[in-house]
Amino acid sequence: MKQQTMKALVYHGNGTLELMERPVPKLKEDTDAIVRVTLSTICTSDLHILRGAVPRAKPETILGHEFVGEIVETGSAVKGLRPGMRVAANCITFCGECYFCRKGFINNCEQGGWELGCRIDGCQAEYVRVPYADMGLTPIPDGVTDEKALFVGDILSSGYFGAQLCKIVPGDTVAVIGAGPVGLCTMQCARLFGAAKVLAFDVDASRLKLALDLGLADDGCNPNLCHVEEFVYGHTLGRGADGVIEAAGTPQSFEMAWKIARPNAVVALVAMYEQPQVLPLPEMYGKNLIFKTGGVDAIHCDTLLRLIDAGRLNTDFLITHRAPLNDILQGYHVFENRLDGCIKWVVTPYEF
Repeated sequence: MKQQTMKALVYHGNGTLELMERPVPKLKEDTDAIVRVTLSTICTSDLHILRGAVPRAKPETILGHEFVGEIVETGSAVKGLRPGMRVAANCITFCGECYFCRKGFINNCEQGGWELGCRIDGCQAEYVRVPYADMGLTPIPDGVTDEKALFVGDILSSGYFGAQLCKIVPGDTVAVIGAGPVGLCTMQCARLFGAAKVLAFDVDASRLKLALDLGLADDGCNPNLCHVEEFVYGHTLGRGADGVIEAAGTPQSFEMAWKIARPNAVVALVAMYEQPQVLPLPEMYGKNLIFKTGGVDAIHCDTLLRLIDAGRLNTDFLITHRAPLNDILQGYHVFENRLDGCIKWVVTPYEF
């Protein structure tokens, strides 16, 4: 690779970002791959870093963890990948061999976790180094475009994870709180797992309308404009939702999640909270709820790509804005403030 420097978005700490020149990454370990980024996105998790809500994040790191690209170089120990392959990236770095990886809990990998764009340089750049490349990169089928594959390793995996945590069985009524990118993916996956009815909740009328217009949800309401518990009871013969997936991440949505769940239901918390939440155990006593929480264990990327290839899942409707890396600072402003109906801002290659 002749190019020595590249453009990259660097987090300096204290909420400060700068688009600047950085060296093109090189292989460090024989399990690494270097990927030319063809598409990346801005994620709500990036905003959490800027707000100081991710203690593990390191200043002077290139942000970004959600991308697709083309392999340009691989280490000697990489077996399943070769230069020229199109690949979708997993947002989690994992070795595949430690105790937690063998159990499928890759988010807790003893050698990794959320590394890209958090503790090591990420993908909001022209090139990125991916550790444990055989684990963290999945070849994209020929019939799947980069746009369709872009969200596989993060928000689609998160939606799949949330639906999986809920132990959905055919015929269930599932409530999804939050109709943002993760929530919309969650609704699709809840249906995939057999939910007969999906109920959506969001305070953003345009996002709620999108969920209903696309058929991702059967009904929905704005929690500020309706009595949420009565709304859910009306759809469930007074019982409450069989499963609740919380993808909004606010104190109000956290409280709503356990209140609208029927007794003995599963409440899956896939949102990233910026502040501690409190379980009011005396009020909940007798509901016998099961709470499941955590960062996404994104181990199903190959399955998700095959489902996309078969037409069973589709996420390219999430792309509302697209601009080159040159304009990424504007992208952060638009995405964070949800301007112009922004759902996902896609970053295309740098324009010279």
